[in-house]
Amino acid sequence: MTDTAEAIAPVGSLRGRDFVSAGDLSPAEIRRVLATAARLKADFSANRRHERPPLVRRTLAMLFERPSLRTRVTFEAGMVQLGGSAIQLTAGNVGWGVRETVADVARNLQAYVDAIVIRTGPHEVALEFAARASIPVINALTLHEHPCQALADVYTIEEAMGSIAGRLVTFVGDGNNVFHSLAIVAAGQGAHVRLAHPPGYGPDPAVVQRARELGATAGGTVTLGADARAMVEGADVIYTDAWTSMGQESETEARRAAFASYQVDAGLVAIAGPAARVLHCLPAHRGEEITSDVMDGPQSLVFQQSENRLHVQKGLLVELLGDPAHVGDSDSADAGDPGPGADGHARIGPG
Repeated sequence: MTDTAEAIAPVGSLRGRDFVSAGDLSPAEIRRVLATAARLKADFSANRRHERPPLVRRTLAMLFERPSLRTRVTFEAGMVQLGGSAIQLTAGNVGWGVRETVADVARNLQAYVDAIVIRTGPHEVALEFAARASIPVINALTLHEHPCQALADVYTIEEAMGSIAGRLVTFVGDGNNVFHSLAIVAAGQGAHVRLAHPPGYGPDPAVVQRARELGATAGGTVTLGADARAMVEGADVIYTDAWTSMGQESETEARRAAFASYQVDAGLVAIAGPAARVLHCLPAHRGEEITSDVMDGPQSLVFQQSENRLHVQKGLLVELLGDPAHVGDSDSADAGDPGPGADGHARIGPG
């Protein structure tokens, strides 16, 4: 993104910013997004709509090169609920990087719409859109990161359990895009993040280093290990994801063999204890990385987590495109303070 949009935004505003990596927003800015999401969720929960939607006449372009249920629906429905509109475009009918260069597509879209959401494989494509477009670009998933998911993850943990600071969050499985963004966001909020993974399936060392740097300031840590049972001991949250991500289908059988001892089942959850909660970003392969009794059980937050994609992405859209200080006021021009609590953390959820 060029400097134009950021230059006209008031001090402290997130308007005009990109969100391609979880590290594009500081821990304080992430708290701002989560606080806005909480206000929007409370406002929407009353009657399934916003009386004064804050993004009237705003338009979102959604470039989806890969399959999507939650991300596509929550961005499109969220934009409509906020008073705007969304246009879905696929690689087949646009051909970015093939029919036209990414730069040319970005230059056209910035004249038509207010922001771009992109789901693609190579992270570099999302980075190029952000570099070429003068409007906000949001990463809806690349093979390297899934930052919107991480926002919803932290929001869900705090909604159910209180502040994430000091919590132990154990990710069981692949050191993939979901883990990358989770580590950056959660460690930056003061959580202790662990990854239990088989040899050869660890995360990007540069991402781990960045998460540890953020954690050093906030009191969070990132720890890697191979023993799933040891890594979930004492965990407040156990998180898993599919063993095979989009684009890795040729590796399915090899991954099933490598991850066989990393299934989140009742026995593994019992090691963490009855107070632990379970997350999964979905879609789930029931009977592989997670069993149905755990996913549908009393310790699961999986579908609450899924719902919160809607509210958190709405919070992000309002922060990047509108006035988060006045959830229902589409005419306000300046962003305001999200109203953190006495400990500096915005309150999330009821009460």
